[in-house]
Amino acid sequence: MSESQEGKPNAPKTTKTNFSDSKANIKVFGIGGAGVNAVNNMINSGLEGVEFFAANTDAQALSSCNAKNLIQVGSEITRGLGAGADPDIGYAAAQESIEEIRAGLQGADMVFITAGMGGGTGTLGSSVVAEVARELGCLTVGVVTKPFLFEGKRRMRNADRGIEELRRQVDTLITIPNQRLLSVAGRN
Repeated sequence: MSESQEGKPNAPKTTKTNFSDSKANIKVFGIGGAGVNAVNNMINSGLEGVEFFAANTDAQALSSCNAKNLIQVGSEITRGLGAGADPDIGYAAAQESIEEIRAGLQGADMVFITAGMGGGTGTLGSSVVAEVARELGCLTVGVVTKPFLFEGKRRMRNADRGIEELRRQVDTLITIPNQRLLSVAGRN
């Protein structure tokens, strides 16, 4: 009878997600409030072997992030107060900080970009990050959320606009509807 690493017969092997043995340089870049939260969750879950970046217009929210690499985007435009749910301000903020974004992504083979669609910073700021990653020759994957229905039509329109902009810049885009998560959670 074979034994697993835990010493129990036929017990399933447990593995921790660790990309450090990989030769690829993988970076995870969260932008906006939801993107920064996603980065924090990945760090807190123990994901290893990737380099984390967090970018936000809101300086106070950014300061609570556990990532080592923090970029306050658009400090001149927003004065550290956020984008006020305006995607165009988020886009301009990311453009203002494009050289910091480029420096952070330098050397990456693969970049995961995470953001919440519909708000200010992440909605269009994510497409700026993706454009830089693409220019640097990185394999680029977007992982984004769509707003809940109760957040309103305007936020959903902003989200759809952001998703279309991001889709043009990434190799693969994964879109997670928050409403679907709510219905799945409601069943349990």
